[in-house]
Amino acid sequence: MNLKSTALALTLAAFAAPAFAENPMVGGAAMYEDKNIVENAVNSADHTTLVAAVQAAGLAETLSGEGPFTVFAPTNDAFAKLPAGTVETLLKPENKEMLTKILTCHVVAADASAEAIMGMIQADGGKHPVKTVGGCEFTAMSKDGKVMIEDGQGNVATVTIADVKQSNGVIHVIDTVLLPKM
Repeated sequence: MNLKSTALALTLAAFAAPAFAENPMVGGAAMYEDKNIVENAVNSADHTTLVAAVQAAGLAETLSGEGPFTVFAPTNDAFAKLPAGTVETLLKPENKEMLTKILTCHVVAADASAEAIMGMIQADGGKHPVKTVGGCEFTAMSKDGKVMIEDGQGNVATVTIADVKQSNGVIHVIDTVLLPKM
């Protein structure tokens, strides 16, 4: 091959190579597709409360497992919106069962991208039921092109960062803690 045909082959190869979308940064940290949900979450400065809660509930091993999981991950600001003292109370060992219930209501046993969720919402006429690992049933809907989740108490969380790919699923960052129906 001469120099001209080598350059052409390299140019064509560059255009033929698949384009890989880079994972968004979360909480000031890079998120890596080859790491699992827990390995990535511990690096996010915006998810220290969630990580502490996952550890207190004994769910770190589960969420490090094979999956696939879709996790709607509330930020520290989302936890701060709860009534004063709620997080501290939930983190106490005697409240582990309730904490586990709340956290597993943020997890779906599937790898669901925002595009797939939007498709389900549209197919269901604007609202799609979401069944969680914790036994909660929430409602997915959309507004202004963003996925939103209504919990069992009527609170609505907006996905602020979608499609953070993990080795065992996907994280969607949300701005409100999802609560089960009481």
